[in-house]
Amino acid sequence: MEPPDAPARTRGAPRLLLLAVLLAAHPDAQAEVHLSVPPLVEVMRGKSVILNCTPTGAHDHYVLEWFLTDRSGARPRLASAEMQGSELQVTMHDTRGRSPPYQLDSQGSLVLAEAQVGDERDYVCVVRAGAAGTAEATARLNVFAKPEATEVSPNKGTLSVMEDSAQEIATCNSRNGNPVPKITWYRNGQRLEVPVEMNPKGYMTSRTVREASGLLSLTSTLYLRLHKDDRDASFHCAAHYSLPKGRHGRLDSPTFHLTLHYPTEHVQFWLGSPSTPAGWVREGDTVQLLCRGDGSPSPEYTLFRLQDEREEVLNANFEGNLTLEGVTRGQSGTYGCRVEDYDAADDVQLSKTLELRVAYLDPLELSEGKVLSLPLNSSAVVNCSVHGLPTPALRWTKDSTPLGDGPMLSLSSITFDSNGTYICEASLPTVPVLRRTQNFTLLVQGLPELRAAEIEPKADGSWREGDEVTLICSTRGHPEPKLSWSQLGGSPAEPIPGRQGWVSSSLTLKVTSALSRDGISCEASNPHGNKRHVFHFGTVSPQTSQAGVAVMAVAVSVGLLLLVVAVFYCMRRKGGPGCRRRREKGTPPPGEPELSHSGSERPEQTGLLMGGASGGARGGSGGFRDEC
Repeated sequence: MEPPDAPARTRGAPRLLLLAVLLAAHPDAQAEVHLSVPPLVEVMRGKSVILNCTPTGAHDHYVLEWFLTDRSGARPRLASAEMQGSELQVTMHDTRGRSPPYQLDSQGSLVLAEAQVGDERDYVCVVRAGAAGTAEATARLNVFAKPEATEVSPNKGTLSVMEDSAQEIATCNSRNGNPVPKITWYRNGQRLEVPVEMNPKGYMTSRTVREASGLLSLTSTLYLRLHKDDRDASFHCAAHYSLPKGRHGRLDSPTFHLTLHYPTEHVQFWLGSPSTPAGWVREGDTVQLLCRGDGSPSPEYTLFRLQDEREEVLNANFEGNLTLEGVTRGQSGTYGCRVEDYDAADDVQLSKTLELRVAYLDPLELSEGKVLSLPLNSSAVVNCSVHGLPTPALRWTKDSTPLGDGPMLSLSSITFDSNGTYICEASLPTVPVLRRTQNFTLLVQGLPELRAAEIEPKADGSWREGDEVTLICSTRGHPEPKLSWSQLGGSPAEPIPGRQGWVSSSLTLKVTSALSRDGISCEASNPHGNKRHVFHFGTVSPQTSQAGVAVMAVAVSVGLLLLVVAVFYCMRRKGGPGCRRRREKGTPPPGEPELSHSGSERPEQTGLLMGGASGGARGGSGGFRDEC
């Protein structure tokens, strides 16, 4: 009896047979091995790098090997690893003397610490998986190194622009880079497109050297045919180098200039010292004449002066300078400069001349002395003469006020206001810094001039005795007048501020009736005469009313005082305060004091004391009076 699943097994048998036939026809179908290896790896020199090699698929057992392809084509084995279960057994075979040595990590990747230029090779990873087959892949390692600073060595000689062929300009060096850098040349910042083939206009040569470290150094030499325009040109070179991931860098050298030899084409000759726009210099100044040719190197200069169409050589040097210290008017004339350049073209003018004009101004001379004395209301003419070059301009001033231009100064109908200092000024319009002055003092002789500060008028009788008043008199003249007053007490004469030549004196006094009659006078006098002024006051009123009021006030005060004394006296009488009669004449009653009047008493007092008794006598016929 067949088992229950027999039909099913019977139906699946043909399928298993077909699968077995297919596997027999393709024994590697289930064991095909693939590797994941980067074809190109880039690293900077000195950095670590890892070359990955990863088999694809699931393989329980395989052997991984790393080989190095050297320049001869041999493939020495560097390391191997065998997969046992889940662990990788690593074996290092040939480190090729590398330091630090090659290493394999736990994933079978090749590790290169501190990459060097010598590591730049093809590395082959081979994986053998037994029945699954064998696979290999190659990784290319490129190591980059930045070169050192670019150095340039210019030609320090003198290069002639008259050469028809290219001359060596400079040599540029870029050292210890990888891969080898590229050098380019620049003039005034613009790249020079020069070929490497030799030709008369310019070219460059290059030479590459591999250093012991494996790094590369490049040397480039530039050759150019030079022109005069290159005298101020700046040159430099630059090294262009490569970096990982397609990047690039550039290192520029310092700039440099060339020393060129070229003939003179133009000559300049000019006055280097301070001068006016018209070309004048002052007598006594230090003057410099400067000559310059545009040739290089600097040629020799001959500086001379033309005297009667003959050259008087003054100096010969390579600077082209001629200094004249303390130049005088006699050194005015024609000066020349000649450039001694024998390489210059025949049509080049190598000599230049200029005119040296020395300006001078002699001291001024006046027709009068330093002091001129003239009578009042007279006239005079003063002449100012001067010698100078260019022609001087003359101008007269007094107290900074212009009086006129020209050499002559006319003074007419002079007054005391004409006194003062007169200045003649000479100047050169084309040489503003050159000017001279001369002056004289005018003294006007004459009778004094007198001015009085008049008293303000008052109505008749308004001046009273004792009023105080200040009188002022002013005068001027030459010789200086003396001021005096008709009464003592005048102040000394003093100059008046702001009024040249004037002096004044003052007198302070009290008004009296005598002044009303005679007045007060001031007098100014000098050897030419005198002048007098009288001050009048008109009517002066006496102070009578004021005196009577004062006397009455004194009398009232004295009367009140006596009244108080009398009352006090009566109250001390033995009889009490009452009144009693007594005889006007005769002996007073016993016990009463006798009143007497001194002849020295003032009349006002006497009158006050006796007025009552005399009045009583006049009022009655008896010889008695009432007394308190």
